[in-house]
Amino acid sequence: MSGRFVLNLNCPERPGIVHAVTSFLVRYGCDITEHQQFDDTEHGSMFLRTGFTTPDAGHTLHRLRNAFEPVAADFGMRWQLRDSGVKPRVLVMVSKFDHCLADLLYRWRSAALDAELVLVVSNHPDLAATVEAAGVPYEHVPVTADTKPQAEARLLALVEEHRIDLVVLARYMQVLSDDLCKRLEGRAINIHHSFLPSFAGARPYHQAYLRGVKFVGATAHYVTADLDEGPIIEQEVIRVDHRSTPDHLVMVGRDAERLALARAVNWHCQGRVLLHGNRTVIFN
Repeated sequence: MSGRFVLNLNCPERPGIVHAVTSFLVRYGCDITEHQQFDDTEHGSMFLRTGFTTPDAGHTLHRLRNAFEPVAADFGMRWQLRDSGVKPRVLVMVSKFDHCLADLLYRWRSAALDAELVLVVSNHPDLAATVEAAGVPYEHVPVTADTKPQAEARLLALVEEHRIDLVVLARYMQVLSDDLCKRLEGRAINIHHSFLPSFAGARPYHQAYLRGVKFVGATAHYVTADLDEGPIIEQEVIRVDHRSTPDHLVMVGRDAERLALARAVNWHCQGRVLLHGNRTVIFN
């Protein structure tokens, strides 16, 4: 049975990068199944994603990584080689709004989510029955101003215990500490409505209604210490008009949130997102 792998990399642009990668794959009898690249001429950087298979069972992930290291060092690459047959392990965090969680659970159960949904953590007990009915463990970790450090320590312990690759904030209504954001850098995704910062604070959709907005949107991004300003992975917008009530805007906004978050989670888990400073390169 052939192994399936994905190689992601970025490095300073110079001649010979693609030749070096493809020559390495040919040397190990690999068959390229997908190849995308992006040359950032503004910054002199090159980004590449290559999917490939190998018929040799002896070509394990560990062996291929060791063999590729000299190639990567020669070009100053930042790179990641992963077995695409192994689904990343995901922990979902949620509060009381269940629309994004329900969508992820459905996609996971129908094999439309390219991830293994391992655990749901919430600061409220409300959604325990829903999650457990889907066959996923539910951990209630209450958070108050006094217990926030202990709650975040518990979260990190769960991440370690369950070997979590990605944390998804599916409308988790707590601000993470700067320290926790740094600990989860590059492996935590959040979703929020695109009215921020234009409609910050309470009842954003009602604020939008009063301003007569024509688009409702949502943004999925990586979590950073700068609140809601992490690198954007995906955005979804839906047109509305003067007939839209505040309740309709809320409903449409939740649709946008579900779509943007699901795409972002899938793309991350498929290794299609490369960080580029405060931006992302998406190979989809």
